Amino acid sequence: MDFLDPNIQAYCDQNSSPEPEYLKKLNRYTHAHVLQPRMLSGHFQGRVLAMISHLLKPKHILEIGTYTGYSALCLAEGLTTDGRLTTIDVNPELENVIRGAIAEAGMEHKIRFIVGDAFQIIRTLPEQFDLIFIDADKQSYPKYYEQALEKLVPGGFILIDNVLWSGKVVDAKSLEKDKDTKLLNELNQRIAADTRVEKVLLPIRDGLFLIRKR
Repeated sequence: MDFLDPNIQAYCDQNSSPEPEYLKKLNRYTHAHVLQPRMLSGHFQGRVLAMISHLLKPKHILEIGTYTGYSALCLAEGLTTDGRLTTIDVNPELENVIRGAIAEAGMEHKIRFIVGDAFQIIRTLPEQFDLIFIDADKQSYPKYYEQALEKLVPGGFILIDNVLWSGKVVDAKSLEKDKDTKLLNELNQRIAADTRVEKVLLPIRDGLFLIRKR
């Protein structure tokens, strides 16, 4: 996931807003106790997500893939006073961690956490969303992208994480041998050609696709 010189990334981190204390605590806990802590958005990307949310001031946010709840807490910072974020994850093992982090942040009234198959659950949600963040099973990204477009208001935004896949999307051997790399590259090309949306692929951390529905 590391594309920038570590000194440049550290400089960016140092000159960006700090994490709130509850996020620092969740960050430390995730790295100490949870498998694959690299999946955490972390300080810099978390501040990017929070800033985008503050800019958009969304009333309804949907997150597909919760992990330990770090990105949900960041995105929820920009919600309107009466807004709500719905986050869905298929893994029940981290439910206590996620609900504890939401409570620690005092955001129980802002964040609704659902355990289950996101593709099936999203169909039942009555809201249309202003902002949707996709960070889940990579093989399901194409169907989540189409579903997100259906659930997004005109002018709304989709964010898709990990679209550079540690740089593998520009590596010929990885494109040939790794199914996730191949799928993400194909999805990136598909989005680039999609006339329904405006888009910019940002080289932030592991790649963040910022997409606006026309």
